[in-house]
Amino acid sequence: MSKLDDLIQKLCPDGVEYKPLSEIFNTRNGYTPSKKEKNFWENGTVPWFRMEDIRENGGILDHAMQYVSINAIKGDPFPANSIIVATSATIGEHALITVPSIANQRFTYLMIKNQYRNEYDPKFLYYYCFKLDEYCKECLNQGNFASVDMKKFSKFQFPRLPMEIQREIVGVLDNYTEVTAKIKASLEKELVARQKQYEFYRDKLLTFDVLRGGTIDFRWRMLCEIADISTGNSNTNEAVEDGKYPFFVRSQEPLRKNDFEYDEAAIITAGDGVGVGKVYHYIEGKYALHQRAYRIHINTSEVVPKYYFHYMKAKFLPYIQKTMFQGSVASIRRPMLNAFPVPVLPLDVQNRIVNVLDNFEKICSDLNIGLPAEIEARQKQYEYYRDKLLTFAEIGNTI
Repeated sequence: MSKLDDLIQKLCPDGVEYKPLSEIFNTRNGYTPSKKEKNFWENGTVPWFRMEDIRENGGILDHAMQYVSINAIKGDPFPANSIIVATSATIGEHALITVPSIANQRFTYLMIKNQYRNEYDPKFLYYYCFKLDEYCKECLNQGNFASVDMKKFSKFQFPRLPMEIQREIVGVLDNYTEVTAKIKASLEKELVARQKQYEFYRDKLLTFDVLRGGTIDFRWRMLCEIADISTGNSNTNEAVEDGKYPFFVRSQEPLRKNDFEYDEAAIITAGDGVGVGKVYHYIEGKYALHQRAYRIHINTSEVVPKYYFHYMKAKFLPYIQKTMFQGSVASIRRPMLNAFPVPVLPLDVQNRIVNVLDNFEKICSDLNIGLPAEIEARQKQYEYYRDKLLTFAEIGNTI
């Protein structure tokens, strides 16, 4: 039996009393000071919290990304060790704020009442509010704008535990949170490192200046000399969810369409938008193409299409960045594609490069699937044990 089990058995042998949220906390909505009053937003000393703060810095916060002046405050700031809970728009997030503050109108402040101040550890309440997050998702008002039914919100039940038990739970969860965060960070670093390793070896493998005057015969060709290049004819609104053919647009994920425009081996890249120089697809077979995406169909037997695909992924973005002002790439023009220089190597060398890079890409792809799945599994494991640790038998009942 664990120390926590011993404490519960000793201090709560008959179960735990629960109290509604409205009895333990005073609640108030957050707000946004007027943007018209410039002095409210200059030389600020009071932190003003938004959802971005939670996403950027986690759930226990002592500073904000934005500050407002004391003149912007209605009355006094909300007290330190208050909890903010998202009750409109993005439901299911909360944070413990350890300093006096305000937050925007998407949040409801939970401020512990004076008579309960010495009965609750703020971090225990923070951890228990993960249960409140899930409860909020089940208590939404009907309508187009997501918001929590505040009458139901006020009835959410908090356990009234001895402080010794609360602190033991906080210690266990702090430790587990730290361990889980380290594991996730390690897995994420591994993912980034493997991708960088792949890109390093790909770029080394596809850099041919060292071959000049060497034993391997190769020559440079402009892309227009070895490929047919054109854009598609389809619009995004023509996509259907379960379409028969892949429909390549300007993003990393293709859509679907029930009719096709081309039946060939081709390299696809975005013509404009955020995917310029970054989004590439390789296709063999029937497909549809967006009107602002390019297809590059190799039309000579001297070039292996998959070899060119790997070469373009490695070299095309630096090439077009050099041709644009300050490296900013808004769109690709046909002449830029036409003039892209491509080294044409002997076919056996091209095929060896394709084999090496396909295998390396598969390893990276497997990692991209496996490591995020492992990260998600660790998070779910953490949430499971956190939920178990925060579940108590009510007086007169058993779990």
